[in-house]
Amino acid sequence: MAVVGVGVVGAAVGWNLARRGVRVVLVDAGRPGEGVTNWSFSWVNASNKTATRAYFDLNVAGMAAHRDLAARIGPEAWWHPSGHLRWADEIEAEARLFRTGELLTRWGYRVEPCTGADARRRFEPALAVPDDTRVLFYPDEAWVHGRRLVGRLVDEALACGAELRTGAAVRDIATGPEGRVRSLALSDGATLPVDAVVNAAGPDAARVAGLVGRRLPMREEPGAVTRLDCAESPVRRAMHTPHVEIRPDGDGSVVLHSREVDALIGASDAEPESELGLRLHALARRVVPDLDHARIARTRVVHRPVPGDGFPSVGALPSVPGYHEAVTHSGITLGPVLGRLLADEVVGGRRDPLLAEYRPDRF
Repeated sequence: MAVVGVGVVGAAVGWNLARRGVRVVLVDAGRPGEGVTNWSFSWVNASNKTATRAYFDLNVAGMAAHRDLAARIGPEAWWHPSGHLRWADEIEAEARLFRTGELLTRWGYRVEPCTGADARRRFEPALAVPDDTRVLFYPDEAWVHGRRLVGRLVDEALACGAELRTGAAVRDIATGPEGRVRSLALSDGATLPVDAVVNAAGPDAARVAGLVGRRLPMREEPGAVTRLDCAESPVRRAMHTPHVEIRPDGDGSVVLHSREVDALIGASDAEPESELGLRLHALARRVVPDLDHARIARTRVVHRPVPGDGFPSVGALPSVPGYHEAVTHSGITLGPVLGRLLADEVVGGRRDPLLAEYRPDRF
């Protein structure tokens, strides 16, 4: 079985299949974990996933799957369950935030209200937030070092007998007379005979789907992420501040993202990545003045893999035997649980109710 795309979702699928005894080949056009996985905010949560109760429940399961994974393969270097802080600076935005907090509490999700003064005293001494600001702390949330997690999962999969092919994109997927997947043709000229394929190609998923005649609608949602280098990170956990998201990244590095900056990317006079990085850094310095002396290491714009209706597309496509999808935004939160559930389906034929609303054939 081939898994196309070795970001966090593909790596989780591949590892779960390999440890169940499936012969797996992991295929990536680049290097594992160095695409969108390495350039996302990498925030493990369900507090931002309240569009439907089913989607919330799936993300809660994703959080639990991360904890299980850390216990199984070890948390070193990739798993950081330090909680998450969020606040707003406009009346309407604050009201929405606290309405969501009330909903989450009714759904059994842990939410702890505090003040700006409490947040500095208990969590983040470097914050420049007014003492009386209303802040929410989500103690069960985490951040993940995506590239390191992918590296661990790939190593574990290889130890279970998987094969890794990098630097070659999938050029074609051949099917037999009955329509079943039978081989992959790669851009390096190789042909891989396979019985099945998992499309976990992230931003390239629509193109890969098209190789079997499948139209997978995807949204155009570019995002800019900046990494700062500093002698020591002045922040300890992921935070959604009013205008910029900030989290540590290990080894004296800090990651920045902002929806406000993302909105500039699609404009006809869009700024270059370097200018977007400067904007992100300026927003971050207002909240954490200690970042004033940090250096922008790199800014990158990536395209988030978001299916057309905003929800995951996971499972088999009945019209193409042997073709499966694992395409989603929030791959960091959902990767471990989707990897387990899809492997259960492939190996044992079990279709988990958590995925009932996210089957590929809804498109």
